[in-house]
Amino acid sequence: MGEILGLGVTHYPPLSGVDDNLTAVFRGALADPLLPAELKDPANWPERARAEWSDDEGRAAGRSHREQLRKGFRRTREALDAFQPDVVLIWGDDQYENFREDVVPPYGVLAYDDMVVHPWKHAHDSSNMKGKPNVWGEGPDTERLVRGHRPFAKQLVENLLDDGFDTTYAYQPLHHPSFAHAFLNTVLYLDYERTGFEYPVVAFPINCYGRKVISYKGDITPLGVERELDPPSPSPARIMALGAAVARACLASPYRVALVGSSSWSHSFLVDSTFRLFPDSAADERMYDALTQGDYKVWRETSLADAEKSGQQELLNWWALLGAMDELGRTPTWSDFAPSNIFVSNKVFAVYEPGAGK
Repeated sequence: MGEILGLGVTHYPPLSGVDDNLTAVFRGALADPLLPAELKDPANWPERARAEWSDDEGRAAGRSHREQLRKGFRRTREALDAFQPDVVLIWGDDQYENFREDVVPPYGVLAYDDMVVHPWKHAHDSSNMKGKPNVWGEGPDTERLVRGHRPFAKQLVENLLDDGFDTTYAYQPLHHPSFAHAFLNTVLYLDYERTGFEYPVVAFPINCYGRKVISYKGDITPLGVERELDPPSPSPARIMALGAAVARACLASPYRVALVGSSSWSHSFLVDSTFRLFPDSAADERMYDALTQGDYKVWRETSLADAEKSGQQELLNWWALLGAMDELGRTPTWSDFAPSNIFVSNKVFAVYEPGAGK
């Protein structure tokens, strides 16, 4: 019988960069010519945003935010190392990387073999890191070996099909030359201290951006730009059911599996109610409170429309994780909320250790 560890992390792209890059998205939104004049004045911002911006335009707050994220990754990596998984399954979004005009599945399993990746040579394909310095000082020739686990991935697909989930799979990338940023960043950040990452990885992309994955190419869009929308992503309830099915498949396997939900929470550039300047922190705080209390009903009953309104599209990756943890009857043994108004999104970390029941 298999064993399962649950982890929730972020793959926040600017964390790869230096501190001066942390406010780049906020500065872009602040410079949008259609932003209401009153929102250009910090006096009219939420208290947290004013405090973060302060008198140095966010530099000190950026260093503090980075350190909180580093601590979150240290804590989750400690749990991963203590568990010693046979395979790490990562739920992440495909943001117009492999999911493009020729095929957009609701979700899928990447049954890759071992892969040599070049994080910075391919940075133009995702992460918005093209030509930017990274915090590790690594160059474009830097290589990393990301180990795969095709036998586990294939068996997982078979089990999901048997369980009523029509699941796509792939043996090699379609468009993106390596791993999409949600997965590669998760590996890079879980190895932030560069001690090595030898655990095999199976990526499980979800079409989180749904209505905007093709028409908006999953990217930041200025105010006033409207495009024809695509079909939606799967609903939170369906993704929770999928996560539960994955948990059942892992329990039936002979493997020790770490299930990782990877994303930041509400994204400022998706929240129309704040003119795409700030995330929907109230919505995030409500979901975090439900997470800490093990109130899966709140998560399951949140509609896709409400998630989209709050800019929580990428939270579908966490909906999968919580579906699995609900199936296992677990509550978090540790969690942390890293709030921010000017660094794109609030971030959350969580650890669900074996034996941590409701």
